[in-house]
Amino acid sequence: MACWVAVDLTRQRLEIRNDAPSGSRDAPPPAADPDTLVHACAISSGLNGIGELDGSGCTPTGWHVVRAAIGEGNPRGAVYRGRRFTGEVFTPRLAAEHPERDWILTRILWLSGRESGINRGRNAAGQRVDSLRRYIYFHGTPSSEPMGTPASHGCIRLRDEDLLCLYRHAPAGTPVLLHA
Repeated sequence: MACWVAVDLTRQRLEIRNDAPSGSRDAPPPAADPDTLVHACAISSGLNGIGELDGSGCTPTGWHVVRAAIGEGNPRGAVYRGRRFTGEVFTPRLAAEHPERDWILTRILWLSGRESGINRGRNAAGQRVDSLRRYIYFHGTPSSEPMGTPASHGCIRLRDEDLLCLYRHAPAGTPVLLHA
């Protein structure tokens, strides 16, 4: 069976699972059987909390799909801007030279919402809630950044080793549930 990804935004935990996708944005999936849990790790989601509005800095909820997997063949620590490898590899010196950057490292898994009016398109009030257009990703972050606590601008940050595992198991088309 193909894998899917469940992200508990309250517990700041990601699970790669190989059972049948289940759950909703308001009702988490049942606990993973040890035989179906491929990998679990801490994450860091949006500092501004949970929410779908464009410009909010929040992490959206609901069913998504990996729209694009970016970075195959690039080195660990590869730096991305606008989803393109800059040719740089992250170092503390580079961080000191560019303290203003929100570091997007190693790989990018770009998410697209699957629920119209919730995380895709516009909501009933006409506000944009589209995760794809909000550029919501799974991506790597410097090891100095905390895991297990919200700190991002809305994306889901992971340690390199966890991101590389996710990248191997979650190609484009993989279902993803972000829930509270």
